[in-house]
Amino acid sequence: MLHILREYGMLLLVGQYPNGPLGGLAITLVLSVLGLALAFPLGVAIALLRASAFAWLRFPAAAVIYVVRGVPLLMFIFWVYFFVPVLTGRTVSGFTTMVITLVIYQAAYLAEIVRAGIEGLPGGQTEAARAVGLNYRQTMTKVVLPQALYNMVPALVSQFVSTIKETSLGYVISVNEVTFAANQINSSLMTQPFQVYFVLAAIYFCLCFSLTRLARWLERRITRRREGSYRAAPTAVAATTSVTSPPIVPKQAA
Repeated sequence: MLHILREYGMLLLVGQYPNGPLGGLAITLVLSVLGLALAFPLGVAIALLRASAFAWLRFPAAAVIYVVRGVPLLMFIFWVYFFVPVLTGRTVSGFTTMVITLVIYQAAYLAEIVRAGIEGLPGGQTEAARAVGLNYRQTMTKVVLPQALYNMVPALVSQFVSTIKETSLGYVISVNEVTFAANQINSSLMTQPFQVYFVLAAIYFCLCFSLTRLARWLERRITRRREGSYRAAPTAVAATTSVTSPPIVPKQAA
């Protein structure tokens, strides 16, 4: 396996770049970042509709989420690959197909993550914002969403890990990501498929394990900061009470 890394390591990392198109692990990361970044605002919009008090907004958003999450990603890849050229009248590259697919697919999962973050906040946050005169948009953008998004950072990192693994399906439409590069190497060697795909699995494991550990570290950090703020609140209330409350003087006996 070491000779595979020596001879084909650059193909696995960056494809044929700089003598050819960028590929390998670099394209896997580019696809993952683009898919998650473009899906995030769409996911937030769907989550706000999903959490709306109006049924005519809530039900269509829920239908979109259930349909997207109920269909395999591979099926979505084929739908986008064959439907977008019919819709636009021009051929679409495999890279563009994967970006569109990941945006649609990840938006449905991100919407549920955002909705869970919003509904996980204490109800008093919204009530306090409305009590000081903020409307619904101001309450969401200035009070609810900043706190919810902060609490969702570990879940977003975990979703990024899932996106990295989902990009491996791009090889079926010849997207030059790391799995496609491994298939090229296997076609060249012909006699070492176990070694080639073991190296591929090790690459995925090292990358995803590192990001998973990062997500757990962020989760512990957010939990400690939240617990610290909760412990500080009673102390602040007690200090305020001791300053503002008048001292109690015992009555003298007549």
